Formats: sequence, structure tokens, C-alpha cells
Amino acid sequence: MLKEAIYHRPKQNWAFAYNQDTVFLRIRTKRDDVQSVEAIHGDKYDWDKTAATAAMHILSSDALFDYWEAAVKPPFRRLRYAFKLTGADGEIIYLTEHAFETEAPADPMAFFDYPYLNPIDLFQPPAWVKDAVFYQIFPERFANGDPSLNPEGTEAWGGEPTPTNFFGGDLQGVIDHLDHLTDLGINAIYFTPVFLAPTNHKYDTTDYMQVDPAFGTNELLKQLVDDCHARGVRVLLDAVFNHAGRTFPPFVDVLANGASSRYADWFHVREWPIGVQDGIPTYETFSFAPTMPKLNTENAEVKQYLLDVAKYWIEEIGIDGWRLDVANEVDHAFWREFRQTVKRANPDAYILGEIWHDSLMWLQGDQFDAVMNYPFTNAVLDFFAYGKKDAKQFADAIGRQLAEYPQQVTEVAFNLLDSHDTPRLLTLCGDEERRMRLAALFQLTYPGTPCIYYGDEVGMNGEGDPGCRQCMVWDPYKQNQSLLSFYKNALSLRSRYAALRGVGLQFVNAQHGSHLLAYERFDDNDRLLIVINASDQALTYAPPASISQLHWSDQLSSGMTMSGAGTNACSISLEPFGFAVLAQR
Repeated sequence: MLKEAIYHRPKQNWAFAYNQDTVFLRIRTKRDDVQSVEAIHGDKYDWDKTAATAAMHILSSDALFDYWEAAVKPPFRRLRYAFKLTGADGEIIYLTEHAFETEAPADPMAFFDYPYLNPIDLFQPPAWVKDAVFYQIFPERFANGDPSLNPEGTEAWGGEPTPTNFFGGDLQGVIDHLDHLTDLGINAIYFTPVFLAPTNHKYDTTDYMQVDPAFGTNELLKQLVDDCHARGVRVLLDAVFNHAGRTFPPFVDVLANGASSRYADWFHVREWPIGVQDGIPTYETFSFAPTMPKLNTENAEVKQYLLDVAKYWIEEIGIDGWRLDVANEVDHAFWREFRQTVKRANPDAYILGEIWHDSLMWLQGDQFDAVMNYPFTNAVLDFFAYGKKDAKQFADAIGRQLAEYPQQVTEVAFNLLDSHDTPRLLTLCGDEERRMRLAALFQLTYPGTPCIYYGDEVGMNGEGDPGCRQCMVWDPYKQNQSLLSFYKNALSLRSRYAALRGVGLQFVNAQHGSHLLAYERFDDNDRLLIVINASDQALTYAPPASISQLHWSDQLSSGMTMSGAGTNACSISLEPFGFAVLAQR
């Protein structure tokens, strides 16, 4: 065995409590180098009576490593543990906290230690999120329900979007079209900002306590939230707490009074008087945008103001959580206080951070419940949209992601394929609808919480901002009804089978040089097989005996022919970009 590849450390994603009775243990080994792993565990104060062994299984694999996992029950909320590894050649070694051993250690005091499972330290994201399907709405472009609110210069619905124009989308427009969302199978909405701001995107806030009049009123937002709740739909608002807007009154005061402003420390000013030198503001901003001054969240007044905002919209309007803009540039101390404030207001509130990279340090139970899962996005697009990865490279990328976070993080990860910040999914797929369907199918049959960007379900396309922010197409004759039916069927399938919302996943076919992918989703009650041909050539999959001898029923497919089901001669033929979702009968 290659000892240099073997890795474990307590806590984080390697040893974590899932609930008050269960601790998950994980260890990494070189891929295909280890035949079996056992976790030797027990209570450090009562080792002789509690010592036990748990067989570990491979949770996932990537190009270099296998990741093993076992769930164990600490008898007294404490755990001492070590690992017994058996190599492919029969070699046996033991890993303790201090060393590799060739004999079973006699003294468990040298083992790894999970000192005590304190219930207050448990990371338990809201349970409802595991069953959620989000729909992202850019309010200015979704529907114009009340033309009397239109800003001056509002253009006709459906025109060419620019960074600065308006089309009159508002909250009433959302209320008017809630049937579309519930018919689609949506049970949660994520809104980009709705608060008073001068732009169409509202990421440059003027007043965090007021709905923008072009969208409606605070009371109308409450009505929207209540209407959503009556339909079983949750509502997530966008919290832009990294920065405010140029018209934010404290910043206006700073512009007027400079260093003598009572709000001078609300922002990060490098040089007075404030201005822009060679295109770079003399104060910290989002990116280098002078209209988006960065807030000093270490300032006690700023902190209290923003925490009051976070609490108000939950307690008074009834929203179900916050999406946090530019979350990785705000200090961790603020987010820890933010979590405590939000969870006191509503323990079931969902806290979602916008982070585009590995986010483990924000996902330890003291800050966010989840992040926007852009590593997932990139892997899916590389395989299904761009064809840059083959099936094995894709499965390896997904396998690594599954091992990077505790299970409860995976269960509520916010899995998106496009957004207001990216080109639309259909455009990313080169306007090849069949590729788009495959990417969406994987998203909707994968662990975590999927999010659909408004209009994707009816075939809207568009490049990056502003192209991805067009007006929603409401004319049924201009909507792609076939694509809409596909989304409805796939979402119905996800709703019907809890296995598609759980974490049981195993790749059963993912080969180098091939774009044929097969994976199983399973739980204690159901077993599903998904087979996808992400190539422009017809392909045939011959499942192994463990699969082929079972009886399968077609739940959702396109361009699929199956023969010999229930025998060793079973084969599944797929047309170019064909797919099949099969359930064990």
C-alpha cells in the first residue's frame, strides 16, 4: 500500500457528527490500492466493553484516490478510533493518530479522538431543503403584473436587454404566475435583490428595509410570501451585505463630508478625499465598481444595522432564508453572528452563501447551511455541454466533490447550472437542446438541491449579462413546450422517488474515452438506474450481472431501446444524446 496516499484527520469532512447518535468516519487511500478498510472504535473510558469494528465502504473515487466511509454509533457520545487497512496483496497495516503500525495497537490512547458529541455543535441544515427544488427569479425580467409601477422609460416587454434598461417586472407579476411554478414542480424560489436601488439588478442597495417601489411594497412582498407558503413554496431573498450602493445614505454622507462624516468608518477608505484614480477607487468596493462601496462589517453600527435587516425580513415578512452575495469577502466573525441572529428568528431558515470555490471553512455549522455549488456546475458543463471531459473524468470530478463535504452539506448543496451571472444553459450547450436535457437530467437526479434559472424550462437562451437577463417568455406559442414537458416529468420523478433526493449514488459505467455514463441512485426502498449517452453517436450499454438480472421499468427516456431485461443478455441502446431512467420493479 502507498502510505503517502493514506490520509485522515479528525473533524471537518473526515470525522463528523451527522446527528446525536451517529459519527461518520472517512479515510483516503490510493485508488485501487486497498482491498478493505475497517474502523476500530469504542469509548476511551470503557474500551474493553465497547470496542467494536465497522466495515467501511468506498463512498466515492476520483482519479487518484478512493474515499472510504463508515457510520458508527458512539456508545457514550465519545469515540476513540483507528483504521485497519488490507492491501490488494494482503498486506495489513493500522493507522492511528501517531503512526502506521504493522500489529494491532494494544493501547487505544494512541488512536484518533472524537472527544464528545455536543448537541449544540451539530450541523443540521433545515430538513426541508433536502426536498426543495429552487427556481431563480430576476424580478425585473420575470413578469410585469402592475404597469402603474413602471419606472420612467420602461420599454416594451421582450425587448433587447441592456445593463441599464427596464421592462417593468415586479412582485405582482410573480404572484400572477405562481401556477406556472407549482405546475412545473417548484417548491422554493430564490429572488435576486428586491430592495430599493437605482439599477435593474438591485445589487447596489439604497435602502435595505424597503422593497423597491418599481417592484411593489413591503406589504406586497408579504402577500407574495404568504401566497407561496399557502402553496408549499419557500422564499429566499438576496442579502447584499458585502457592499452597498452609491445612493446608500451613509455613503452619500461620506461623499459629502469626507473623513469627518460620522459614517466614515462604515466603509474601507484607503485615501481621502475619496475618488477614483487610474480606474481604481480610493475605497474598497465590489470588484472595482465605484458604485458599490464595500461595507465594514467589523464596525459595530454596520454590523447591528445588517443584523437588524436580516432579522426584519424573516420575522415581519416571513421569508425562509437568505442567499448571501459575495459571501467569501465578508469576515467570518460577521457570518457567525449572522447565523445566530437568523436562526434565533427562524431555526428552519436556509443560509446560502455565494462562493465559487471550495467552501469547507464556511460549512462547519457555524456560518452557512450551503453554498452555490459552482464546482458541480463546472463539472457538469465540462461533460454535458462542452464535451471537454470523458465519462471517467466526469465521474472522478463528482467523486471528489462528494468526499469534500460532510453528508449533511451534500444533502442541501445548491446545485445550479446557470444564473443571472452566467450564460444560459441552452447557450452553454451550443443551443443543442439534447445536451441541455442531459445536463438537466443529471442535475435533477443528483444529491442536493437543484435550482432552475427562470425561463430555462421553456427554452430561453442568452449569453452572459445582459443576455442572460431577458424578459421571461410567456406566450405559449413561443415557449418550447416539449422542453417544458421534459422538466415537468423529470421533476415529478424526483418528487416521486426519495432515492433521487438522498445521497445514495454509485457510478457503474464511466470509462476513459467514452461519453456513456451509467449510475445508480438508491435508498432503503428504491433503486434507480440512469444511463446517459452524452455523444453524437449511438451507443449500447451492457450492464453487469448485478444489474442486468434485475427487472427494470422505464420511468423517463428518450431514444432508448432495452432488450433482455432480467437476463445476463440485457442491453440498453441509446440514440445520440439519448437517456433512460429505470426503476427496479
